[in-house]
Amino acid sequence: MIIWLILGIIVLFILIKAIVIVKQYEGGLIFRLGKVVGKLRPGVNIIIPFLDVPVKVDLRTRVTDIPPQEMITKDNAVVKVDAVIYYRVIDVEKALLEVENYEYAIINLAQTTLRAIIGSMELDEVLNKREYINSKLLEILDKETDIWGVRVEKVEVKEIDPPEDIKNAMAQQMKAERLKRAAILEAEGEKQSRILKAEGIAESLRIEAEGRAKAIKIVAEAAREYFKDEAQLYKALEVANEVLKNNSKFVVSENILEFANNIIKKKS
Repeated sequence: MIIWLILGIIVLFILIKAIVIVKQYEGGLIFRLGKVVGKLRPGVNIIIPFLDVPVKVDLRTRVTDIPPQEMITKDNAVVKVDAVIYYRVIDVEKALLEVENYEYAIINLAQTTLRAIIGSMELDEVLNKREYINSKLLEILDKETDIWGVRVEKVEVKEIDPPEDIKNAMAQQMKAERLKRAAILEAEGEKQSRILKAEGIAESLRIEAEGRAKAIKIVAEAAREYFKDEAQLYKALEVANEVLKNNSKFVVSENILEFANNIIKKKS
């Protein structure tokens, strides 16, 4: 009875070892005595126990940090840079056969490549051209890791930390720039206020001048109508006086002009 129990346990153990469950997001290879004899597929895979060795690989996109490290720029400034890499395995066979540990290899390759990129740039460029660093690093890594069956999908430089004295200088420069912008905005505000005030005064003077001009026009038109009739009367009286001045029977007094003027005023 004990023997059958032991045999049953051994058979169960062999069956368990013969079945390999592979998840949907996984892939892998089957090694038999050190040689690749097949690939692991999602679901249930049957292998020969003790002869076959299954090796699984996660095919999902993985995120790996590049540890912070100090680097020297082209103008001999020391900066500390760290980044993050997004990659995935696209060829299981290459990932297992062409490199011992593809994740470790990617991290080291990223560190050396990033050091070379930073070393070819000056500090101002390093601080202002982060997108260029990302794209350049991605281009090199994706090309170099292709033989490992790995695709680098994205690279992001997380932080660029310059020396403390440069940080202080940058802070002072930013403060000066903010003060400069504030002064410019204040000056622009005062300028705009003066312009609006001057425009208001000019508009007021224009309206006042137009009012005066209209008033003068009305008075001028009234005076023209008035003096038109008075001038005609004066002209008639002057002619009559000229005609009759040598006539002894008729004498026109000069006071008649004043009398006629009074008549015109009463008519008005």
